[in-house]
Amino acid sequence: MLLPKDGVDWTAARARLPPSRVVWNFVTRTRFLLAVALVGVIILIWDGVSGTAGDIQRFYCYGPGNSPMQMSPNEQAEWAGHQQTPLIFNHHAPIDINSTTIQRVDLNPVESTPKAVANEERVLILTPLRNAAPYIEQHFDLLSQLTYPHNLIDLAFLVGDSTDDTLAVLAMELERVQSRTDKIPFHSATIVEKDFGAAVGMDVVNRHGFEAQGPRRKLMGKARNYLLSAALKPEHAWVYWRDVDIKDSPSKIIEDFVAHDRDVLVPNIWFHRYEDGRDIEGRFDYNSWQESDTGRKLAASLDRDIVLAEGYKEYKTDRTYMARMGDWRDNKDVEIPLDGIGGVNILVKADVHRSGINFPCYAFENQAETEGFAKMAKRAGYGVYGLPNYVVWHIDTEEKPGNA
Repeated sequence: MLLPKDGVDWTAARARLPPSRVVWNFVTRTRFLLAVALVGVIILIWDGVSGTAGDIQRFYCYGPGNSPMQMSPNEQAEWAGHQQTPLIFNHHAPIDINSTTIQRVDLNPVESTPKAVANEERVLILTPLRNAAPYIEQHFDLLSQLTYPHNLIDLAFLVGDSTDDTLAVLAMELERVQSRTDKIPFHSATIVEKDFGAAVGMDVVNRHGFEAQGPRRKLMGKARNYLLSAALKPEHAWVYWRDVDIKDSPSKIIEDFVAHDRDVLVPNIWFHRYEDGRDIEGRFDYNSWQESDTGRKLAASLDRDIVLAEGYKEYKTDRTYMARMGDWRDNKDVEIPLDGIGGVNILVKADVHRSGINFPCYAFENQAETEGFAKMAKRAGYGVYGLPNYVVWHIDTEEKPGNA
């Protein structure tokens, strides 16, 4: 159609348009609506097909057109650098173990820390007994005074080679303490019975004579190991070795000791002896010592099966004894490193024992029992320390001076 030379005549054009009523009738016809719907479906299908192809290309087919095994290092770097592919490491399905004969022990959460009370760390108190009936009642009186929470303490005793009423007295005292309804009862108590054929008498001359020391210390080491193996449980963080013939000790001794965070720690052991109304504050335990050059040379010259008994004139060692050091009036937290320790009072991190450090019932570096234990612990890289100003009082054995 040719347009007029002077432009479009919009009035004439509008006059030629169909009325709106006619347009509305045409739009609302069924055939027109079906045609629109069909065109819409075709558009949607086409967009879906083309979008899926694009997604596949974008997520799975980027990079070279060959498999990863056939790519060069540069192609692999380019391919991997385009986008990180998510990985799920689930090679094995979970396994349910329902057998009642299978037990799981997880030692990872068991720690020995300076915050033992706050962390509710369990303590195992071990005491070997032989003909100890006269001392048991006082032993439990002191245990009852311990301020470390008793619900976190387990007791264990080994009764062996006794000819007195040790077992009966022990059982009665345990029954008395554990039957209480206050906070005195302990979490648990265990009695282990084992005889080792000890032939040495229990009087002072026999027990502390030089000739008895080697056989006696070996048997004591064996007794401690039997007790340890029977009583140590996975939940224990600390092992506290405490002899039955302690006369007095601080009630906070466990808290005081764990605060030092040492693998092996011992106090000074003295005793009270009154002569003419005067307390001479005797020095008792000469098994806690620092090695000397004389002692090293002596050990190097001895047969490896000989057990050195410390504090006797038969063997000159020139070792430095912790018993001759310190003063209970001074700073109780002063530490010194030790090479040998006595067994009256020892706090040990349980993992030291779990690592295989026990009490040699044979000559280990010419030492046995607790002194051999200290040697073994140091050989394994553990720290062994003493507190010269922290005094635990032993009973007076009425020994004559001159042993050291």
